[in-house]
Amino acid sequence: MAVASTPTIVLDGAVGHLVDVQVDVSAGQATLTLVGRTDQSINEAPHRCRMAIHNTGLHWPTTKRVTILFSPSDLPKRGTHVDLAVALAVLKADGQLRPADVSGSVFIGELTLTGGLRAVPGVLPMTLAASQRGIRRVFVPEPQAHEASMVPGIEVIGVRSLAQVIAEITGETVPEAPPVAPMSGNRLLSWRGEQRLDEVDMADVLGLQEARYAVEVAAAGGHHLLLSGPKGCGKTTLAERVPTILPDLSLRESLELTALHSLAGALQDGDGLIRRPPFSAPHHDASKTSIVGGGTGKVRPGEISRAHCGVLLLDEFPLLRTDVIDALRQPLESGEVTIARGDDVVTYPARGLVVFAANPCPCGEYTADVQSSRCSCKETQRRDYRDRVRGPISDRIDITRHLLPLKPHDAADPTRPPESSAVVRGRVAAARERQALRFRERSWALNGQVPGPVLLKEWPLGHHEQRVIDDVMYRGGLSRRGATRVHRIAWTIADLRGVDSPGVEDVDTALRLRTGEPLLSSALRAEVAS
Repeated sequence: MAVASTPTIVLDGAVGHLVDVQVDVSAGQATLTLVGRTDQSINEAPHRCRMAIHNTGLHWPTTKRVTILFSPSDLPKRGTHVDLAVALAVLKADGQLRPADVSGSVFIGELTLTGGLRAVPGVLPMTLAASQRGIRRVFVPEPQAHEASMVPGIEVIGVRSLAQVIAEITGETVPEAPPVAPMSGNRLLSWRGEQRLDEVDMADVLGLQEARYAVEVAAAGGHHLLLSGPKGCGKTTLAERVPTILPDLSLRESLELTALHSLAGALQDGDGLIRRPPFSAPHHDASKTSIVGGGTGKVRPGEISRAHCGVLLLDEFPLLRTDVIDALRQPLESGEVTIARGDDVVTYPARGLVVFAANPCPCGEYTADVQSSRCSCKETQRRDYRDRVRGPISDRIDITRHLLPLKPHDAADPTRPPESSAVVRGRVAAARERQALRFRERSWALNGQVPGPVLLKEWPLGHHEQRVIDDVMYRGGLSRRGATRVHRIAWTIADLRGVDSPGVEDVDTALRLRTGEPLLSSALRAEVAS
């Protein structure tokens, strides 16, 4: 009896686990047995490996009993990337591969019938998981070597075929092999619209001083934002410029976000770490699976996870499907998405800034001014439309701003030229640095992510400031969840002002941002240097 093992990595959502592929090749009735909670893609692996081994010039032990165990057995396993580990373990157990030291290495790659390798999704999170478990060398398909090398302190060997892997681990001359084909999910077309947001700036937004300030506060503290108003008032224009005032991602955030895009199959060959906050704006008719994640077979992250550490714009929010609106409750509250399906429970991070944009009615023409309103909707239609942004979902939105069409005299004010994104980004970055210092060694980095009980215990408001919130809450103007959000916003306003703790005016401004009431002129930051 001969037993051999080869390590690989399997993913449970965004979390990688080290798996030992153990193979026993022994005399007896010629059978093939797979054990260890494997899915259909892994159950088919021996068929791919058999032909890959044969076409590499070696042979599969067809006259012996072959047992393949994926250990630990209690962990669900999926993915064609285990092919390479399976083939190597079979060859070692059958004595065709001379002893070689593969300790401290993992093997990732799907095999073709000719013995070549194919690229697989999720190489970056697999490599991250390997590094966290003390692995110092990974074998991956050649086009994805750059992706794996984003993880510091690990040796990455890009290979094209099973024969090349065998030569690498045995110290033989590495043979030539055809290039590895890219992933089937890679984009074949590129649209100019992907780079359109690189050309926008906050300086393009005229007027809208209150809305600009609300956006700045939302960006500084990671607070979810609702922009409502008639069509043409600037909701989408303002929302599309939110990413331009966000600072660059930290190394940890870059690795997390790039790993999520790797899981989604969105990384192109040669792509580096994602350094800038992402922006996603799915159509209002998008499905729940596309926005929050899921899918048949392998569970993939949705748009809200792909916008992790960035901005997700949900334009025409009331037109979203009811199941999508309900599914947004968890990520808005906890900053993560948990998808449970059968025995699988997958969790993805989703700590992005969500911007909701909504018209006041289905036709988008309604305004409170009866003389200027051109709305043709019935009152019942307007009420049903507005009700879709109320209830549990609205309680999870931190800041609300109601925009009005820009007046001609507001469009050209020489005394208050609009600030550029670079200027606003400087203030946002300074506020986030204060938060990073305050929350060092914590699992969160922004005010909008602090758990309510911890906020009250470790960063409470003063007596007079807390009294302002309590009075509104006792009158029924705020829920307990809403009071916590006002508390968080007040700290963000204080961080933008560069003070050590929020004052009464900061709390008043936070309440107005929360409820959508007009801001006091003293709360608005002057947009030109004095």
